Amino acid sequence: MNNKLVFGSIWLVFVVYAFVFAPPSQPETFDLIINLLKFNIQNINPLIVSLFNLMGILPAIYACFLFVDGQGQKIPAWIFVLGSFGLGAFVLLPYLALRQDNPVWNGKKTWLIKIVESPLTGIILTIGTLSLLFFGLNNGDWSDFIQQWHNSRFIHVMSLDFCLLCLLFPAVVRDDLLRRGIKNSTILTVISFVPLLGTLTYLCLRPNLKKY
Repeated sequence: MNNKLVFGSIWLVFVVYAFVFAPPSQPETFDLIINLLKFNIQNINPLIVSLFNLMGILPAIYACFLFVDGQGQKIPAWIFVLGSFGLGAFVLLPYLALRQDNPVWNGKKTWLIKIVESPLTGIILTIGTLSLLFFGLNNGDWSDFIQQWHNSRFIHVMSLDFCLLCLLFPAVVRDDLLRRGIKNSTILTVISFVPLLGTLTYLCLRPNLKKY
C-alpha cells in the first residue's frame, strides 16, 4: 500500500506539473521531434539530441528488469515497457504503483528473458549510454539548453522525465537482487543503486536468476 501511495503521488504530481506548471508548448516543437526522429540534427543542440536518444535507452534498461519482474505480477509489464518508449515515467510510474513485491522467480526463460538477462545486452546499453553522454556533454551548448529548458515544455518535461527515470531504478533493482540470491554483496548492491551508470554496471555484472 505504501508503494502504491508513493508512486501514485509522484505520478500525479508529475502529470499536474507537466501540463499545468511547466513552460508553454512552442510552435516549433513538432518539427523538432520530427527532425530528431529522422536524425536531421545539423542545427539541433547536441545536448537535446543526446537527451532525446537517452530517453529511448532508459526504457530498454527498465525492460531488463520488468520483463522478469512481470512474470510474477497480475499486470502485464510489457504494455508499460512499450508505452514508456514514448511516454517515459508517465507510463512506468503506474506500473511501479500497481506491481507487487516479487523477490522470488519461478518463471520460464523465454527467448525474451534470455535477451534481457544477457550481460551482452547490458554492455550494449552501457556503450550506447556512454556514447550519447559523451556526444552531448562534449559538443553541447549549455546556455542554449538552459534557455530552452526555461521556455520549452518539451525540453523541460523531457529533462525532468529523464531525471525521474534515473532515480526510480532502485524501485525495481531491490527485488532483482533478491531474485538472484544477492543478499550480502555490499559492493554490487551499492553499485546497483547509483543512478543510471551504476544500474548499467549492475546489468553487466549481475548473476543469473535463481529458480526456487
